Amino acid sequence: MLNYTMIKIRTYEDNDWKRLCEIHDAARMDELEGSVDLAAFLTLEATAENEGLFDDALYVALLESEVVGFVAFSPDEINWLYVDPNHYKKGIGYALLNFALERCEDTVEVSVLSGNTPAIQLYLKMGFRIIEKKKGKLVGNEAFDAEGLILEWKR
Repeated sequence: MLNYTMIKIRTYEDNDWKRLCEIHDAARMDELEGSVDLAAFLTLEATAENEGLFDDALYVALLESEVVGFVAFSPDEINWLYVDPNHYKKGIGYALLNFALERCEDTVEVSVLSGNTPAIQLYLKMGFRIIEKKKGKLVGNEAFDAEGLILEWKR
């Protein structure tokens, strides 16, 4: 794991868009694997507006000057958290999640696909607990069935 202080987090800027698309589109395949048919994949460009990427707070993580991850959150929910697959297991997801939780309310929820073990492990490590399991249509691509977990964190 990198030294936590090497990771800088700042507000999203318009010139980050291309990099966010690259990160999301690479990491989304890992997120879907083990949960949903990979044919359910949609690019960030196709889903960002409908799924509210820009509705709440949006921050990026940088190593040196390279954007390597991003998080979007409302006061009570982590809505997006993605890390460049080339930078997995370096503490970037932890840094982004910790950053978001410091700015959220006392109770926060996140939804995760049931097969996304690395994300579930991160949330559990950060003190979230599973409060519900849901089956239904995949948010953003309702042609596919999915199973997800809702996790909750309390300060």
